[in-house]
Amino acid sequence: MTKVYGTGVYDFKRHRVAEYPVEITQQIVDRPPEQTPGSNLPSSITLNEIQRDRLTTIAAANWLKSGESVPHKPFDPQLVKEIYETELVVKGGRKTVPLQRVMILEVSQYLENYLWPNFDPEAASFEHIMSMILMINEKFRENVAAWLCFYDRKDAFKGFLERILLLKEQGRSLSIAEKTNYLLFMINAFQSLEDEVVSETVLKLASLQCWHSLSFGRFQMELCLNMDLIKKWKRMIKKEAKEATKRGGPFDPSTMVEVKFLRNLIEEFLEVLGSNVFTTEHDGDENGGVDNSYSFDSVDDACLLYCERFMEFLIDLLSQLPTRRYLRPLVADVAVVAKCHLSALYTHEKGKLFAQLVDLLQFYEGFEINDHVGTQLNDDEVLQFHYDRLSSFQLLAFKKMPKLRELALANIGAIHKRADLSKKLSVLSSEELRDLVCCKLKLVSKEDPWSERVDFLIEVLVSFFEKHQSQKEAINALPLYPNEHIMWDESLVPSINYSGEGCLALPKLNLQFLTLHDYLLRNFNLFRLESTYEIREDIQEAVPHLLAHMNNEGETAFRGWSRMAVPIKDFKITEVKQPNIGEVKPSSVTADVVFSISSYKAHIRSEWNALKEHDVLFLLSIRPAFDPLTQEEASQASVPQRLGLQYVRGCEIIEIRDEEGTLMNDFTGRIKRDEWKPPKGELRTVTVALDTAQYHMDVTDIAEKGAEDIYGTFNILMRRKPKENNFKAILESIRDLMNETCIVPDWLHNIFLGYGNPSAAQWTNMPDLLDTVDFKDTFLDSEHLRDSFADYKVFFINQDGTENSNPVPPFRIRIPRTMKGNTHALPGNKKSNIDPINDNGFEKEELVVEAYVPPDPGPYPQDKPKQNSVRFTPTQIGAIISGIQPGLTMVVGPPGTGKTDTAVQILNVLYHNCPSQRTLIITHSNQALNDLFEKIMQRDVPARYLLRLGQGEQELATDLDFSRQGRVNSMLVRRLELLSEVERLAKSLQLPEDVGYTCETAGYFWLLHVYSRWEEFLASCAENKNKTTFVRDRFPFKEFFNNTPQPVFTGESFEKDMWAAKGCFRHLKTMFQELEECRAFELLKSTADRANYLMTKQAKIVAMTCTHAALKRKDFLQLGFKYDNLLMEESAQILEIETFIPMLLQRQEDGHARLKRCILIGDHHQLPPVVKNMAFQKYSHMDQSLFTRFVRLGIPYIELNAQGRARPSIARLYNWRYRDLGDLPYVKEEAIFHKANAGFSYEYQLVDVPDYLGRGESAPSPWFYQNEGEAEYVVSVYMYMRLLGYPANKISILTTYNGQKFLIRDVINRRCVPYDFIGPPSKVTTVDKFQGQQNDFILLSLVRTRFVGHLRDVRRLVVAMSRARLGLYVFCRRSLFEQCYELQPTFQLLLRRPDRLGLNLNETTPFTVRDVEDTGPISFVSGVEEMGGIINFKLHQVYQARVPHHLNPYSGYMEGGSPYMGAPEDINRPTLANGTHEDAPPESTANEVTEMEGLENSQKNEADSEVLADVNDETKMEDNLVK
Repeated sequence: MTKVYGTGVYDFKRHRVAEYPVEITQQIVDRPPEQTPGSNLPSSITLNEIQRDRLTTIAAANWLKSGESVPHKPFDPQLVKEIYETELVVKGGRKTVPLQRVMILEVSQYLENYLWPNFDPEAASFEHIMSMILMINEKFRENVAAWLCFYDRKDAFKGFLERILLLKEQGRSLSIAEKTNYLLFMINAFQSLEDEVVSETVLKLASLQCWHSLSFGRFQMELCLNMDLIKKWKRMIKKEAKEATKRGGPFDPSTMVEVKFLRNLIEEFLEVLGSNVFTTEHDGDENGGVDNSYSFDSVDDACLLYCERFMEFLIDLLSQLPTRRYLRPLVADVAVVAKCHLSALYTHEKGKLFAQLVDLLQFYEGFEINDHVGTQLNDDEVLQFHYDRLSSFQLLAFKKMPKLRELALANIGAIHKRADLSKKLSVLSSEELRDLVCCKLKLVSKEDPWSERVDFLIEVLVSFFEKHQSQKEAINALPLYPNEHIMWDESLVPSINYSGEGCLALPKLNLQFLTLHDYLLRNFNLFRLESTYEIREDIQEAVPHLLAHMNNEGETAFRGWSRMAVPIKDFKITEVKQPNIGEVKPSSVTADVVFSISSYKAHIRSEWNALKEHDVLFLLSIRPAFDPLTQEEASQASVPQRLGLQYVRGCEIIEIRDEEGTLMNDFTGRIKRDEWKPPKGELRTVTVALDTAQYHMDVTDIAEKGAEDIYGTFNILMRRKPKENNFKAILESIRDLMNETCIVPDWLHNIFLGYGNPSAAQWTNMPDLLDTVDFKDTFLDSEHLRDSFADYKVFFINQDGTENSNPVPPFRIRIPRTMKGNTHALPGNKKSNIDPINDNGFEKEELVVEAYVPPDPGPYPQDKPKQNSVRFTPTQIGAIISGIQPGLTMVVGPPGTGKTDTAVQILNVLYHNCPSQRTLIITHSNQALNDLFEKIMQRDVPARYLLRLGQGEQELATDLDFSRQGRVNSMLVRRLELLSEVERLAKSLQLPEDVGYTCETAGYFWLLHVYSRWEEFLASCAENKNKTTFVRDRFPFKEFFNNTPQPVFTGESFEKDMWAAKGCFRHLKTMFQELEECRAFELLKSTADRANYLMTKQAKIVAMTCTHAALKRKDFLQLGFKYDNLLMEESAQILEIETFIPMLLQRQEDGHARLKRCILIGDHHQLPPVVKNMAFQKYSHMDQSLFTRFVRLGIPYIELNAQGRARPSIARLYNWRYRDLGDLPYVKEEAIFHKANAGFSYEYQLVDVPDYLGRGESAPSPWFYQNEGEAEYVVSVYMYMRLLGYPANKISILTTYNGQKFLIRDVINRRCVPYDFIGPPSKVTTVDKFQGQQNDFILLSLVRTRFVGHLRDVRRLVVAMSRARLGLYVFCRRSLFEQCYELQPTFQLLLRRPDRLGLNLNETTPFTVRDVEDTGPISFVSGVEEMGGIINFKLHQVYQARVPHHLNPYSGYMEGGSPYMGAPEDINRPTLANGTHEDAPPESTANEVTEMEGLENSQKNEADSEVLADVNDETKMEDNLVK
């Protein structure tokens, strides 16, 4: 049976790889890196520098593995010590390691080849362990597999982790940088709890044993609050005492690492915070003494980073239940939050990030959860707990503290605020306070030196008893639109150059979450900040074009113009509604904004005129400095200061009107379609809804602080691209979910949060299973079924239970109980060793399969069901069985393994087995949804039950319209067709034809005349079975069916004719059933009502993208949308929150979720969701999909194991990444996969590209990497293929960077487009954008020559290698990529072949009889120049054939031997950083589109087609290129 895998230590590799920008102040190539001024960023050193570097020399002599097998020196511990002390230790500053030196060591595999193989847990030195810590931290920083190399020696790895825990007890004091590196390692270890060895070691540190270090009072209090723990504590003490007796020593908990480790770390942090953060100044006094006083102006950056990292460490531990449970009392006992609040750093300007982290720690310390049970506390429980605590305190005060009599008698509402409570407590003396806090309440130990401070004691008391704002209140009070304060706060929304060296005040998405509220809150904050980053980028792009300046009147004026921003003529707030009951913010605030579009050209005007209801706009207040900033001032100024930007506020459009006040773009039905007129004039008035929470905050500031009236200063209105402007609806959806309860199905709840049995939601553990499944057309024949159940002895029976010796599909299968029991999850690092066929000598179990004859569907061709033709593999059958049963099904689909076919068959079988259930299909992209939909339409699911929502339905390659409007129209047309058929039926029965007037009359006609006649006919047939012609003679509807292609009745036998008669009646029954379904569309008159009915009642399979689901959730809830099953394709490419929302598009039924099945299909070994800001991707793991998280948690999944896309030899380049990926018979047997690629010696090859014109990679701007040599080489090979006759639409050019994509397009435009017989290829795009697509031939440029860059992410490599079917040619710098540890399996295969391009110049057509293993005579190309010469020669041949030599205008040019031949009018114009020419029209750079759409339309023809009609129109070419 199908293997179902769960993950273990080997399966999940961390592979989020980030790149960091180049900010090189001065590049001096001749100096070694450590002497290069201003080049301390990683990307600023070249490969030559690395090769000349001292560390590289040491590596080559001691551990570097290269192609030449040079013997290495024996291991030398002294060398490790020397490298650590001279290269890896930093002295002060904010950096904890010299990043370049660490990168060079990590790239050279210092850890894998030297430190780890020679690690001895007993003998390893301090420097050896610290070096390993630094290497592991660097791997985490670059997000590559960190623990991978340790699994060959698990015991030694455990010893390594234990040595780390004891590192501080070895008598050596660590520097502050070493402490920070140590702490960072602990953070990384606690973020890797899915790793068995790591979690086993580090979880002990946060176990119940750490309560030995609690103060006695706190210990008593915690045990009283959790009585169940008393037994557990006693058992633990008993066990520890036994172990101590065995060792022969007394039982002393304080000697155990687990007891003191975290407490010691916290105390060490408090010491650094209290005495080391601010530098000490030594001033001589008058008596010659020395005054050691702290300078609060000077902050030690290294200590500051340590404090920030420590806050991050505690936040991580408190935000996951396994570590939170026993650690929270320890954090409260030491009063970490209170001490941080009172520290000087908390209020210091440099401590802003630290203060934000402290607030986040405080939030998690008081999180609304029962730590020991793990259940979420609702608002009532939190409030009750608060009241109980405060009333107990009042009782204590009344009994024991006369001074607090006023507090004791006050009502709770008068004392639960911070200010009131502080005032009431101020009457106590310091001794009384200390006695109250330390002795009576036992909140802090009396031994704590801070207990002498009154402010500390009051802070502890107040923070313990004050009423905290609930999570729900907090999220409801939060503005959805970002303002200028959040946008440019680097600790919340870091700029793009986040290097991973510091921490941020951001939540993290890791394996587990405390509660659903915690999950939603983290996602809400991250999604809000990610959209804030994108809005900030848009503002920084649009505002400079306006050229704002101050005019002579002192008012802001604008010299320039911007496509996305327009000056405001008038702004006024029109209405502020009263707050809702229980709220303070207004219920709504509306305003009118007037602007003019007179300065725009027609196409930009149309964009502004297209604004509609619910679009989000931004109001900006720009006030530039009167005098322009000098260059020095501009370099030091913040972005808002440079732009003159004062305020930013978001708003949502309610309506838009033209100059005459006529409503535009109305979709509410207020303006009828036939009354629509084009907008008049140039002024537009937009009525907008402002954010009420933000408005309330602004008005409060004006009233209380005398702040400026923001709403009187707006002078710019900015819009954004519609596709990128969906953030508000998604944030509202998350906020709405926060305000709901019991939102996830019970069977999914624990798994979703990351707790409990990982296989609890697998179908084998679910109730209400389908015992017998009708597989319809899943199996093509009986042999196919036997192959699919090779573990079983298949026994075929007929419908009556007798044995069937000649079975034919369709089949019904009784799912055996043993199948349910045996389909268990395997640990990810193991494969099953059990032979299921003959386990322990027992015979195979019997699988009973019923072969049945389906009823005759009817006499017409359209009645015949569509049949599946895919021969599913046994694994795919396993996925289908799992998918149709209740529960969670996860299917990992490697490239080319038929994920979509499997998904479609699940839907098909599910529809036929559960016809009353409704299924929701979600995908990431419109393209994937359309692919899925087109295949569903080819199966036996009636088109009337299919619905496609969203914007992508126009792209469906079908004549049918599956949008809501299209389906409504289709139903109305179908109604008329059916009613005319009813009239024809009535006529054939000699009845009046008016019975077909409406669906209602047709229904009566069915009951009174059709069904009654059929019953009479059946009754008479029962008495006349011996008459062969009886059915033919007496069938009541014979005249109606006289238009069938074949005669319905033969009269040969009663049984045959009766079978046909039943088929005819089934046709009639289906017809009247359809009419009954059309009746609602007859009764409902408005288009909207009909469309809503269709979506909520009629459609059985509803498809949409995840974005559409998030945008329209509120509408779905209002309409009462319901569904039972959810199938999600591309689920490894969808953001976690965008996967979660589609599960919750319906209201609960009686407090329970209706969802029965959740089927996730994806591939976590390919690229993750796109997150634009590197910090959110890298620090917060926002790019982790729900699918990937489930795989990490060990939830069982089925991995499809046979690919049918690529040649087996090409598939080997990436199939090592999967468990057991083989090839379908098709790719082994089909002739196309056995023939060589004409003109090439090999079907895949790595081509080494040296420096071209003295240069390798270049970066005109950060991350905009280009490599001219590779671009020219790739285009030359493409031209070579086209000149041989390869079709352009079968070739795609891929690259790993946008900069290279633009450069290649530019070279194609210059060298290929002018020739009608060459033209552009199918696509020139990035690897990331090409995910999910394929082509016969792929030319891949890897660009980088200094550092491997983001291709180190193995997932990107898998995508890059798996796009080609027949030919893959990789152009890169061999010496760089062959050393990369993560990419070794692929590059070792590639490098078994020569690294110079091998051509077969004897072949001159795209067809060859040569076998793929036969290289033929090989001509190796030495480089770019020689390839250019080959192209010129071939071009020369083409022109010789086309034009007589004396008429050929290019002959002289060719004979001159120029290495690159362009068109005669070709001009080598410089390329800008975005890939366009300097003289390109301004509109062309406004939008970056990933595909060469303008060029693509010309490639639908085969080889030698006329590619472009107008070759000489260069401007047209450039427009197309930029498109």
